[in-house]
Amino acid sequence: MARAAKKVAERVAAEADALADYNAKRDFARTAEPAGERGEAGGRTFMVQKHDATRLHWDLRLAMEGVLKSWAVTRGPSLDPNDKRLAVRTEDHPLSYATFEGTIPKGEYGGGTVMLWDRGTWEPYGGKDPVKTIKEGHVHVILHGERMKGEWLLIRLKPRAGEKRENWLLRKIDDEHAGASGGLVDTALTSVATGRTMVEIAEGADVTVSAKSPQKAKPKPKATWSSRKKGGALPAFRDVQLATLVDHVPGGTGWLHEVKYDGYRALLSVSGGEVRAYTRHGLDWTDRFGPVVEAVAALDLPPCLLDGEVVALDKDGRPNFSALQSALKSGAPLHYFAFDLLEQDGEDLTGLSNRDRKERLATLLEGASEPIHYAEHIETSGEALYESLCREGYEGIVSKRADAPYRGTRSRSWLKTKCTRRQEFVILGYVESDKKGRDLRSLALGVNEDGTLRYAGRVGTGFDADTRDMLMREFRPLARKTPAGDVPRAAARGVTWLRPTLVAEVAYAEFTADGVVRHASFLGLREDKAAKEVVAERPVKAPDAKPFGVAITHPDRVVFAGDGSTKGDLAAYYAQVAEPMLAWLGNRPVSLVRCPQGRGKHCFFQKHDAGNFGGKVGHVPIREKDGSTEDYLVVDDGEGLLTCVQMGTIEFHGWGAPASDVEHPDRLVFDLDPDEGLDFAAVRHAAIELRDLLGELGLASFPMVSGGKGVHVVVPLDGSRDWVAVKDFADRFSRAVAQAHPERYTANMRKSERKGRIFLDWLRNQRGATAVLPYSVRARERPSVAAPVTWDELAALEQAAPYTIADVAELLVRADGAVLRDWGRADQALPDL
Repeated sequence: MARAAKKVAERVAAEADALADYNAKRDFARTAEPAGERGEAGGRTFMVQKHDATRLHWDLRLAMEGVLKSWAVTRGPSLDPNDKRLAVRTEDHPLSYATFEGTIPKGEYGGGTVMLWDRGTWEPYGGKDPVKTIKEGHVHVILHGERMKGEWLLIRLKPRAGEKRENWLLRKIDDEHAGASGGLVDTALTSVATGRTMVEIAEGADVTVSAKSPQKAKPKPKATWSSRKKGGALPAFRDVQLATLVDHVPGGTGWLHEVKYDGYRALLSVSGGEVRAYTRHGLDWTDRFGPVVEAVAALDLPPCLLDGEVVALDKDGRPNFSALQSALKSGAPLHYFAFDLLEQDGEDLTGLSNRDRKERLATLLEGASEPIHYAEHIETSGEALYESLCREGYEGIVSKRADAPYRGTRSRSWLKTKCTRRQEFVILGYVESDKKGRDLRSLALGVNEDGTLRYAGRVGTGFDADTRDMLMREFRPLARKTPAGDVPRAAARGVTWLRPTLVAEVAYAEFTADGVVRHASFLGLREDKAAKEVVAERPVKAPDAKPFGVAITHPDRVVFAGDGSTKGDLAAYYAQVAEPMLAWLGNRPVSLVRCPQGRGKHCFFQKHDAGNFGGKVGHVPIREKDGSTEDYLVVDDGEGLLTCVQMGTIEFHGWGAPASDVEHPDRLVFDLDPDEGLDFAAVRHAAIELRDLLGELGLASFPMVSGGKGVHVVVPLDGSRDWVAVKDFADRFSRAVAQAHPERYTANMRKSERKGRIFLDWLRNQRGATAVLPYSVRARERPSVAAPVTWDELAALEQAAPYTIADVAELLVRADGAVLRDWGRADQALPDL
């Protein structure tokens, strides 16, 4: 009893002193912060205070046990589940601190500006109370804030010697509220309590408005396979380029057609006799691919990074996935087909064309012999190669744009056409056989769809005795009582459910209308793919000569001499990006850049409807300065978009106001146009500086690489001001920035004023002016694209025009995903300046 009483007394004393640290650090005669007095326990409020002290951070505070448990989050909370933001545990704060907003005097602890940035309530996730788990080093809560919503997780890091405070990591859990890294901190710029900006708070501005509710690490290498010799530094792992499944082999010229190898994707990092082997996700499989690693090490190659496929051959010499599964267990021979070269002697080769990289690869591997192979290709008769390979039992072919650079993501510049239907499925459970001596009858399969696992049928063939035994050994520790996904009741009978961690490669005849596979056959387990990646892979259409019903004449005419892209390629690109592009292009007066004979010939602007689009392109009547009315072009659908392309259009430029209300702009655009002598780093820095200056005025902004040498900083508006006010703001803001930093900027459009500086082009913000629209191709030597990016992405970009029409698959994934979910959208009025 005495021991228990002592523990209670110690706990009471500790709780009473919870705010001692807070009070000791502050002189309440100087600071307006509230004195530390313990409040009533039981409330579940939370708040975040944006704090511009020694360095800018966001203080996350959760009400627990009568105080605010606090963490200083560097860089602010991120909506991207892949981001782990450092959160330094700070002293407990009093509950009365929850409404504090103002300035802490210089010289005082935490001196600087404090904004009430978010507020709301929290609830424990899964019934585990953070009051208890915080001591164990984790806090898992659901937030109901004005800005931070959904599941969030705090994890304490292992302390290091000499650390005075606890370091934690804050991460967003992947749910319906997940989004881009900068989805909060880049757009939420005002107080949720007073509507003021940080500058207005620092200046003590009066409260005039209530705030509206706002809107991947590289793997570390493990073991090294060392051989006889040492070379230079081993190249680092890179994200691999992936192919898009299409329904038929692309026609026309400009493609490299290769065998689709039926094995495991592998990057080989090589330097002389030192070699590491990585899977497509960066897992170190040097030991598992030992025979291949030994063979490459024996070649004594210079430092290089190879991309290819590890395979095992069947009795007829064909790559076979089932044979590979057996070979990895038995030690049977493995082969490596190298089809790309990403780095050599420290030189990054990813910017070169596919054709150039393969030429370098062929030279590098000259003289290599089994089990190392150079992957051959052909440049014509892709359909004939496909038919021949299918007859011989191969998996299919991969077609690569000959002039496309290497992109570490899925892209339309690599297309795959399969002879048989097959893909990965998550194993949801299994059904035991009712026959004596047979443990396994079938597997229940699933795919990820709309954030959940969906039942996708069963597979009951393709297992031999060894495979059944192996699978049952894998299954036993994974058993669970309920299905991990959405499974119809009729399909659940007799199934033993499993944790959804295993991935099966399955061949099948077709998907039914209900999304269930028919005539499925098990091929093997995929150890290189995570269950969360597995989706139903549907083939998309290969480039079409008649998109949206518009016949594209002369599709083989070369439009872009830099990479050989044709009019047909341009039409295919616009057909695929029609949906995301029309979100910005539709309902907006536009000007077209038409180059009927290709961008190397005569090009011209067209903004009026001259009747040469056959009625397939809309128009809006707009009053001119002289009082007359002219019909301006408006492109509202895919047919109109492709009709413009058929008539030689390359670029689409739009007004800053919608066609439905042309007198009230809904956006500002600042075009950062650098002098010829400036590199992209200067433009990148300038855009970020403009973002910060606009943010001080309470305006959220968004970057777009223009497809040229500059960047557009786009500021959405609520349409409450007219052209006079918007133009005046853009003019005075740009001139103020140029006057403050005359060595870096000019707001004067004269060429003589731009030497060594960046022109802040504000002239696009006047009635009748236009700016290039998101996803528009540019009339350049190569078909670069004006593409939205996030601020974090811009900060890491090394080139001004990172995307071309060959990257259409990546652009579509980005447009549909969380990264750009809220790009270009903010309900904000133009402030007085």
